[in-house]
Amino acid sequence: MDLLPVVIIVIVLALVVIIGSTLLSRGKKSAGKKSKRIKAKDHAQILKEANRRLAQNPKDADALSALADVYYTEQAWDKAFKEYELLLEVAAGNPEIDEFEMNKRYGLSALKLGRLDEAYKGLIIAHTVKNDDFETNYNLGYLEFQRRQYEKAIFHLRLSIRSNAEHAMSLRFLGHSLFKTKNYKEALSNLKRVVDLQPDDKESLFAMGECFHEIGQEEQAIRIFTHLRTDPALGPSAALFAGTIHLNQRQFQKAVMDFELGLRHPDIKVEVLVEIKYRLAAAYLKEQEIAKAVGLLNEIQQIYPNYKDTPAQLAKYRELNSSRNLQVYLLSATSDFITLCRKIALSFFPRAKVKITDISVQKNDWADILAEVETSRWSDVVLFRMIRSTGTIGELVLRDFHARIKDLKAGKGYCITAGAFSDESKKFVEARLIDLMEKDKLMDLLNTIDSRQKGLLMDE
Repeated sequence: MDLLPVVIIVIVLALVVIIGSTLLSRGKKSAGKKSKRIKAKDHAQILKEANRRLAQNPKDADALSALADVYYTEQAWDKAFKEYELLLEVAAGNPEIDEFEMNKRYGLSALKLGRLDEAYKGLIIAHTVKNDDFETNYNLGYLEFQRRQYEKAIFHLRLSIRSNAEHAMSLRFLGHSLFKTKNYKEALSNLKRVVDLQPDDKESLFAMGECFHEIGQEEQAIRIFTHLRTDPALGPSAALFAGTIHLNQRQFQKAVMDFELGLRHPDIKVEVLVEIKYRLAAAYLKEQEIAKAVGLLNEIQQIYPNYKDTPAQLAKYRELNSSRNLQVYLLSATSDFITLCRKIALSFFPRAKVKITDISVQKNDWADILAEVETSRWSDVVLFRMIRSTGTIGELVLRDFHARIKDLKAGKGYCITAGAFSDESKKFVEARLIDLMEKDKLMDLLNTIDSRQKGLLMDE
């Protein structure tokens, strides 16, 4: 009976030892299972140790992370990308792996390889983990710009500039994104900073010119585009802009010079080439260089047969090119137009004595010529209205002409146009002493005028 307490104590102690041994063994096994960070000093040792561990366990997150970091540091982007891709698969939820850095480096490695979808995926996840990282925001801004998601690009690039206000590329893509969203004034302020930081950035300088043009500061725009006309890459487009501004300002000779400089570049995108030729043709027409304009329009039609209104212009100006008198009638200065109208009036009635008594012009749209006409059979006062339009003349013009005939007490009226008359106009003159002469009859007059009574160009 005295030994019973001792036996009990021995049994309890034995159980404690057994349980303790079991727990200790489990703890050691657990500690053995827990991966250890690789602490080798140089890349070669890290690679050796990481590959050894991966041979035992291909999903060893620490080994994959170490391997990926080495490749990333050495800028072996293809290898780094593959390792980070594997790491993303096995390290989900692992608190010892830096989720931000892992996704950021995965995204940047993909970006270096031109794998933009994977780059975007990695960087956007990194951004959700840490939204104020400069490198992440800049590259996301760049990617959004490439995807033409300009509002999103602006968001990220503004964040990157908060971290680095003098980062030229952030300012550059921000400026170009703002331009794409038509926020021209803010775009201009950013692009100016870019050009200050990188004077050789011709594309940003060109965008500045576009901003000045859009906000109506044409002189500043002209200075930029004129400066860039000789640039091998941007020269044709710069010449197109400069010439267009001069064309709109009615500085036709300067416009011609701009467009001709643009065409001298050996390498021009076809769409820019055609537009320069089209606008140069318009400038030539303003300078009454009809033959040159027709030549350019023919060239355009060979490239794009239906480019804008080229077919209609060719039909019109080919005829103009063949008739100097028609050119004067439609395009010349008012003084030359009046001289031609006098010539038409004086030779209108063969073998008649014609005396011009009054000439008036309506906004260079038409000329009214009042003449006393005496033939062997009759004499009367005649009013000519010669209209420069090639369009359709409506009834209102004829009503005005009829009122003018009555005011001047003319016995007869002749209304002549380079276009046509509407049906309403023709009905209006049916019971009135007005004759209508459309383009075909005008052409007959113009084609024969120089052979009729050349001595009657001056009033007798």
